[in-house]
Amino acid sequence: MQHIIIDDTLARISDEKLAGYLTHAYCYQGYSTFVRNGRNFRFEAGDCMIIPRRGDLVHNLVESDDFQVSVIYVTQEFIELSTPQSNYGMKGHLALFENPIMKLTPVQQEVCQRNFEAVKRRLQETTHRFRHDALKNAIECMIIDFFDFHAALYGVDKISSQQHQLMGQFVELLENGDFRNNREISYYADRLCVTPKYLSEVSKKVSGLPAAYWITRYTSLEISRLLRDRNLSLTEISDMFGFTSLSHFSRYVINNLGVKPTELRE
Repeated sequence: MQHIIIDDTLARISDEKLAGYLTHAYCYQGYSTFVRNGRNFRFEAGDCMIIPRRGDLVHNLVESDDFQVSVIYVTQEFIELSTPQSNYGMKGHLALFENPIMKLTPVQQEVCQRNFEAVKRRLQETTHRFRHDALKNAIECMIIDFFDFHAALYGVDKISSQQHQLMGQFVELLENGDFRNNREISYYADRLCVTPKYLSEVSKKVSGLPAAYWITRYTSLEISRLLRDRNLSLTEISDMFGFTSLSHFSRYVINNLGVKPTELRE
């Protein structure tokens, strides 16, 4: 398995084969537009973009004629090996889930370009006796600078290791799909052996948003994705999430996605 893949277009970002990869992109020229998480984004010259897995949630991608981009896809496994021991990672991950684009200053742009070139260079050094460690070091440097870019934009809050770990475990439950049948904060609090109030407080401190927000966000995104699959009926999707009736499911979609389920299929 290739842990690192280099590309010069975003055209493959929704490829199922890359679903487990994290996307890192730097735009040199032009722009691209796309829809992710139900929101419209514009990625343009001088921007850095990080999409933590689930590139299949990117839709309606359009690249301008003069669009020039450098893309580095990295597996989750290799990212975990390379991520520095910092409690900032979870905050950055959740913030990028909401907005994957960071607008960089000229100095930050130079740093980002150097990091991308370093990863490419290490990848090409196939005879290097310590190539794996060299690649890990290059990815780690890139991640550290991403942390710095993000902290410059959003600030740094003091987050304890315990809070970081709790939020990580909460997100892991959501990533595993527990939201399909469990959308109450009390369920996650019980699983994590804390009170619902404490879980929401930690979520607010780490991500800036309460726990209920993330449960609803993950649920809505998965429903939106499944509704685009015309092989599944509305009843089948409703049953997947344990709704008591199709009308209950429809109300949930309207309240959280702003449209009827049938409208998402048009």
